[in-house]
Amino acid sequence: MKLGIIEKPTEKGFEHAAKFGLSFVEYCINIGQDVDEFVSRIKELEKLSAHYNIAVGAIGRWGTDKVDKNGLLIEEELQNSYKLIDACAELGAGVFNTGVNYVEELSYYSNITAAIQYLEKVCQYGEKKGVRTATYNCRWNNFVHSDRAWTLVQGHLPQLGIKYDSSHCIYDHGNYLEEMKKWGKRFYHVHIKGALQIGGERFDDPPAGLDLTDWGAFMGCLYACGYDGLLSLEPHSAIWKAGELGEKGIALSIETIRKYMLR
Repeated sequence: MKLGIIEKPTEKGFEHAAKFGLSFVEYCINIGQDVDEFVSRIKELEKLSAHYNIAVGAIGRWGTDKVDKNGLLIEEELQNSYKLIDACAELGAGVFNTGVNYVEELSYYSNITAAIQYLEKVCQYGEKKGVRTATYNCRWNNFVHSDRAWTLVQGHLPQLGIKYDSSHCIYDHGNYLEEMKKWGKRFYHVHIKGALQIGGERFDDPPAGLDLTDWGAFMGCLYACGYDGLLSLEPHSAIWKAGELGEKGIALSIETIRKYMLR
């Protein structure tokens, strides 16, 4: 396994990853962010990656609608997915992370059908480029995030993987170890984010080691499922994102996870 971090696509992002001795950066080109502007900077990012000897491990897009109220694919977002897969291929990132919105006006069956249509197209495009596609298990405008949908969508698309983050399961009052046991062999990418839930409510997302996640068991599950991919730190809490505390939080997360990285 290799340890990296989500960063902005800038030279500072590479500098930051290098400062902590990390192997890669991950980019999230989310809703409201200009895909074309990002794509226009691929050559620049390619040079920075080589200069700092820091790979680009994965690229994703969170929060956007892929399906309209009639159950039809939104062509602009499909093309954005293709562009980001092209960027993955050019930068050497092996995984494209995406999700599919749930349309309330449609039945669950129709939503599943539309999700499969979108994801099948994206998977097929990615396969031609040597890039694997995974659905993120974040609930942000995405319903392909847990067992019910995975059974149907990933069950129908054997080439489709999962981008896993245990915090989303914890905050949804699920059992992340049970999810990992059942679905870990389909994990293509993993996020490392602490989860602190008090009284059944989300309280904060502190660094790994200051939260409720059993990181030893988490890593043990990954090994048992044969996962040998990327582990991407996701500093998420406003308390732990800036200044001296933010830097110490990243260092603690690295220390917590690295002691379980046995290969």
